[in-house]
Formats: sequence, structure tokens, C-alpha cells
Amino acid sequence: MRVLQIAPLWETVPPPAYGGTEAVVHCLVEELVRQGHDVTLVASGDSRTSARLVSFYPRSLRTASDLADRKPYALLHAAKALEDARSYDIIHNHVGEEVMALAHLVPEVPMLSTMHCLITPNSRIIWDHYRGYYNTISWAQRRLMPEVCGGTFAGAVYNSVDVATYPFDPDKEDYLLFLARLSPEKGPHLAVEVARRTGRRLVIAGKVDPADFLYFTTVIAPLVDGQQVTFVGEADARMKRELYRKASCLLAPICWEEPFGLVPVEAMACGTPVVAFKRGAVPELVLHGKTGLVVDTLDEMVDAVRRVGEIDPRRCREHVAANFDAPVMADAYLGIYESILAQEFVAPAAGPVAQAVGDGKQPEWTQVA
Repeated sequence: MRVLQIAPLWETVPPPAYGGTEAVVHCLVEELVRQGHDVTLVASGDSRTSARLVSFYPRSLRTASDLADRKPYALLHAAKALEDARSYDIIHNHVGEEVMALAHLVPEVPMLSTMHCLITPNSRIIWDHYRGYYNTISWAQRRLMPEVCGGTFAGAVYNSVDVATYPFDPDKEDYLLFLARLSPEKGPHLAVEVARRTGRRLVIAGKVDPADFLYFTTVIAPLVDGQQVTFVGEADARMKRELYRKASCLLAPICWEEPFGLVPVEAMACGTPVVAFKRGAVPELVLHGKTGLVVDTLDEMVDAVRRVGEIDPRRCREHVAANFDAPVMADAYLGIYESILAQEFVAPAAGPVAQAVGDGKQPEWTQVA
């Protein structure tokens, strides 16, 4: 099958550190190539791939600090990506609305758009005119989507990791780990409070976006004492694997309806249990009592941390290998591609992991200053 994969221009594929969408695109592309498909990846020029790489800008926009306005580059990336699209069987769009807005220019080639983010009100007009297919990355994300006038829902396909590249270690050290973008909705301040209440050491790793700089400097930085709470900066691929491998558990006190959290999956791949709030897709990813503990409140999270020793690290690894390994995701997307091309499309039903979804209630978490 000839597949055109379009990645965002913001990060390199694969990303050196932060970049969930680009990491997922890399997993998918590499697995499709391994299975013998003819794949072209449109991404930044500094990307690395086994597929045919096409790029219209030599580096990721994140590294292009000399550009005063990056938007024109992203728009050109979307437009040029479809320039030769008629030579492919299917277009798989990971960029979002920028590419969807141009789908009508190549009506003879079906497009599947994977929604890696939530729909915003400003993008509604694009959805109203989109006539392609789209999928979500969790069933929780699907429930949160507004009714759209355009497009055909293709089901939910979970993101994946290359499990073989994550080191499994059943012997843990006595520290808690928070690894995510350092923003209020990720809840690092709550992770610090959990560490304080349990008397445990906490390692914080993550990037600080300009939009979150004030939050980091005024809320998080004063809590970092270098002893009980340490901050190691943004972790690259090697560092994050080492942090996952030895952590007693990963804390995910998210304060928003996250469509899919790749970090909990990565941690479980290393045999590290996850303690997380029941927000967004968390109940689909973490098996409560088996690969981690899913809670509603801060008090429950504190209690859960004291119980993580009940979780078998091997069960965590097995869960990820069965549900979130690269071949699992690639096979799911191939099934959608084939159904679209055969014009016999039937949106897949929720799978066994998705059926573990809770009642969707928002946790009554406590804001901590």
C-alpha cells in the first residue's frame, strides 16, 4: 500500500525529547515500512526515518528560534505536503485542521485525519467543510468531541510505543516520578504535595513552554529544594527511560481531559506502575489495581502511592505489549485504510481496553498552592 504520512513541522520525527505526536508518527511509519508498505513521510528536514522523507523546511520549528513568525512555515508545510498526493493510495494526516482545510484539493485520494488534540471552536468551520475520515486516539476523546457536520468517524486507535526500546526492571528505587510538560493542567504542584504528604522523594522532569514560564517560576521552582524535590530539566529519550526504569511509580495528577497520555504507557512499559487521576483517557490506559491505581482526589492519590507495591511490574509490561506496542497500532490503522479503500467502511467498536472506561465523572481534586 502506498501511504502518505504527514507529520507536524513543530518537532523532529522522532523527537529528541518532548513531542508525543511525532513519537507516535515515528512508531507508525517504521512499523508500516517493516511490514513492506511504501511509505512517504512529510516532516522536518532533520527527521530520521526508514521511509522516504520529504521536507520543505530543513529543521523543526521548535528549533527555529530565529523565526519571528512560524505560522507561514506551518501553512506551507501543509500545502506542499499534498502537492504529489495523487500518487498515493491514502493520505494519513497527523497535523490536524491545516491539512484538513486543503483536503478538497485532492478529492480522488481519501484522507484519514488523526485527532491528536481536542477540537477548538475556531476550527469548527474547517470541520463543517471536511469530507474525509477522522479518528480519535481514545474513546474518551470521542465523547468530548462536539457534533461535527463534516467527516466520517473511523473509530479510536490508541497511540503506541516501541516496547522493545523501553528497559524493563522489576527492581525499583524509592522515588516518585513526574514527567510531563510543566503546566498547570499536568498538575506538577499536586505531585509535589503528594511527595510532601508521603515523605517520599520526587523527581520532576519536563519542558517549560514560554506560556508556562510564569507558572513554573512562581509555583514550581520555589518547591524544588534539591533534596526531597529535584528538577532535572527536559528528559531526552535516554534519560526518560532511565527515570522510568527505576521509579517506584509515575504520578499523573492531570487536571484536564487529556485525549491520550503517552507518558503513562511509557512508564508501564518499563514495569513502573502509574498513579493517576481519572481524567480523560486514563481509565482506558491504566488498569486499576493491576497496572496502577486510578483515583479521584488528592487524598486518594496519597493513599494510592502507599499501595503501589501491590502492583506487579511484569503485569504493567505485559499490558503495554498487548495493547500499545507499535504493531498493534499499525494493524489497527491498516484495517481502517483497507476499509476506506474498499469503500466498505464500518467504524470499529470499542476494544477490550476501551471497555474499561469509567463513568466519565471529573475528579474532585484539591488545588494546592
